[in-house]
Amino acid sequence: MGKSGAGKSSLCNTLFQGEVTPVSDVHAGTREVQRFRLSGHGHSMVITDLPGVGESRDRDAEYEALYRDILPELDLVLWLIKADDRALSVDEYFWRHILHRGHQQVLFVVTQADKTEPCHEWDMAGIQPSPAQAQNIREKTEAVFRLFRPVHPVVAVSAPHRLGTGYAGQCAHDSASRPCRQSPDDPPAGRAAHGICPGQAREQFTRCGGPDI
Repeated sequence: MGKSGAGKSSLCNTLFQGEVTPVSDVHAGTREVQRFRLSGHGHSMVITDLPGVGESRDRDAEYEALYRDILPELDLVLWLIKADDRALSVDEYFWRHILHRGHQQVLFVVTQADKTEPCHEWDMAGIQPSPAQAQNIREKTEAVFRLFRPVHPVVAVSAPHRLGTGYAGQCAHDSASRPCRQSPDDPPAGRAAHGICPGQAREQFTRCGGPDI
């Protein structure tokens, strides 16, 4: 879930190592609920890709009803926020009016970390942020946590570079019964997590994730 253009389908494809959902950089993205079953290693899960909000008031009203209806069916919700997005009023609205009812299911993900300023400093050879970018990414995840006060850590990712996706993937893999269970090595609840990937569920379902941000 999240606003249009936040990278929902792209992150889904990265987490599960394949084109499991269609991705479009031209159109507004997914406008209907799309479900995909993924099976492997003795596990099975259904991925639900929902239309993005923030396009227009009319569509937001339509999607608000959709989100409200579908939320009880979901074991884990990834709510995506672009790293360079500062206009979070729509995100706040959906969090307070829709998602907060199932707040323990929600994992906030800061996407497109590679576009964080100064974006020209992104290390393409090493596929990692510069020190200045890393600091700004850290500040962004902490700001998102302060604004929403979620139960679980805020994760920063760059889907095209497969950076920081490990923790989100671990949560997705373990969500069928207890989303985002924590081990002693996990980041504390209520803290920003900068791509930390606990090993608890690495072997479950399928391997995913990438280096830490």
